[in-house]
Amino acid sequence: MALRRFDLEAGGDSFAFKPETEPTIAFWLGKYPEDKKRSAVIPLLWLAQKDNAGWLSEPAMREVADRLEMPYIRVYEVATFYTMFRLQPVGKHHIQLCGTTPCMLRGANDLKEVCAKKIGKPMHVTDDGRLSWEEVECLGACVNAPMVQINDYYYEDLTPETFEEVLSKLQNGADVKPGPFVDRLNSAPEGGATSLLEADLFDGSRNAIASLPNLPGAAPDQPAPDAAALPKETPPTNTKRENGKTTLIEDSKPTPKPEDKPEIIEVADGEEDDLKRIKGIGPVNEKALNELGIFKFSQIAAWTPANVDWVEDFMSFPGRIEREDWIAQAKTLAEGAETEFSKRVDAGEVESSKDEGEA
Repeated sequence: MALRRFDLEAGGDSFAFKPETEPTIAFWLGKYPEDKKRSAVIPLLWLAQKDNAGWLSEPAMREVADRLEMPYIRVYEVATFYTMFRLQPVGKHHIQLCGTTPCMLRGANDLKEVCAKKIGKPMHVTDDGRLSWEEVECLGACVNAPMVQINDYYYEDLTPETFEEVLSKLQNGADVKPGPFVDRLNSAPEGGATSLLEADLFDGSRNAIASLPNLPGAAPDQPAPDAAALPKETPPTNTKRENGKTTLIEDSKPTPKPEDKPEIIEVADGEEDDLKRIKGIGPVNEKALNELGIFKFSQIAAWTPANVDWVEDFMSFPGRIEREDWIAQAKTLAEGAETEFSKRVDAGEVESSKDEGEA
């Protein structure tokens, strides 16, 4: 294993877990007796890494050691041993590129060239702070090779072209749906199954045995069960098959219509609301919304489902508005009340909600 040292200069002098992480810390500490709580060192280091922009600084490791009443050196030993822990700053989207044999045979070296062109050398962070990458050992998705892990999700069956498109979207602030980038469902055959298609392989009829064979005094053969009484084959509710291809039903969602675009307004400088007070809207998304004519909490609060579909399609992040509950947050803020997230933004505690150049 290569020598791994943590970045002392980039880590600053202090670290604190985010308030919303404390219940998860309590969950892990609750798994072990008080005198064995150091057993939680790996999950606490993982939580510290998530709360520290994707890497472990020396103050973050010291905080973990203090929580678990462990010598600092013991925590350093764990952090420097496991490559799941990163010891220097990384981008907002950190790419772990699998270079082990199956992925290498399927084109991982071509994906490395894309990383070198779009990002630079391994562990280099782009100037906008959005991207960084490293090569890692097997990520356990060999059937979907070549593939990468970006933060917590897998992006599979990649080509240099699709991978470069993924990186470009992430660099431009758009979300990209994880999973296979070819016509397959998870790890199923591309284009749908071509073998083992007989219904009685799966409907239970082949298990309709009245007695075990070759037993002394075995009972006479029983008539075969009535085929009409057997359970009917029911296709999966979330897939459909047309023209030899299996697709998820949600993939066939109709494209939003032009008339579904939400109502827009014009405001004078200084009259717009700070949309970054809504969880899920940072400077990039706020700018994009402003360019659409969305400046007020009241506009977002009035969005219909069709408006939501139109905005998500336009901004390339399906499902995010509902998942992050933009509309409910906007209604609260439009009424002059506050949310827990808006309080943290107002206090300057949310880095992702600060404009470029803001201290």
